[in-house]
Amino acid sequence: MKLDGKVAFVTGGRGGIGRAICERFEREGASVYAADLTKTGSLGSGGPGRFVQLDVSEDASVKAALDLVAKENGRLNILVNAAGIEIEKTIEETSLQEWNNCFAVNVTGTFLTSKHALALLRKAAEAEDSASIINFGSYDGFIADPGLAAYCATKGAVHALTRAMACDHGPEGIRVNAVCPGYVDTPMLQSFFSGDGSGGGGKTMDQLQQAVRDVHPMRRYGTPEDIANLVNWLASDEARYASGQLWVLDGGLSAQVQQMRL
Repeated sequence: MKLDGKVAFVTGGRGGIGRAICERFEREGASVYAADLTKTGSLGSGGPGRFVQLDVSEDASVKAALDLVAKENGRLNILVNAAGIEIEKTIEETSLQEWNNCFAVNVTGTFLTSKHALALLRKAAEAEDSASIINFGSYDGFIADPGLAAYCATKGAVHALTRAMACDHGPEGIRVNAVCPGYVDTPMLQSFFSGDGSGGGGKTMDQLQQAVRDVHPMRRYGTPEDIANLVNWLASDEARYASGQLWVLDGGLSAQVQQMRL
């Protein structure tokens, strides 16, 4: 097992992608903390890993969660910053509070969790030669879907932060990468299909979903397990030379010249 004996902390650990990551990590032998706002999360039931209540936008909440990891393990090998929210609006439609909330979760949450985890990650790196942080960007940090202005802005910020962290903490043995998914079958994606931001133009849910599949070179969108596979590799020692990179996983969608408009 690639992660046997390692300790992992996953924010958004009860969501679609976060839950799949926790499941994969457990199968690979890791001790997993699944950190999220609620125990049931977006999928409405429990899940793998030890649940830790966490609001990534609140400094005290993040510190308390990482203090628990320190008390129980004294180290942390893997941090996955998977918590995220999406606002389906243009900048004109977006209120200042909505803008700030999106940045608070997607960007400040990544900053705070990483900041408070660094001491534990250093201990793991000193003992085992490396530790890994995996942030969550998006293909929307490179190109843009319509009606997702704040979300696109936050993901661009996460991309830049990932590179900066890799430069700062690589000498300490801490690798930092970002996974940048495209369309993945999660509650967030289904919300996008049903929201005004999709620009669906009166199409049915089935028609919108098929339009997304058809525009991908692989003729499907991703699953949480697809994302967990890449995260698992980046967390493992097999990726010991991988750092400072933005790993796009979108079924070839962004390789195309022309994008669809949903």
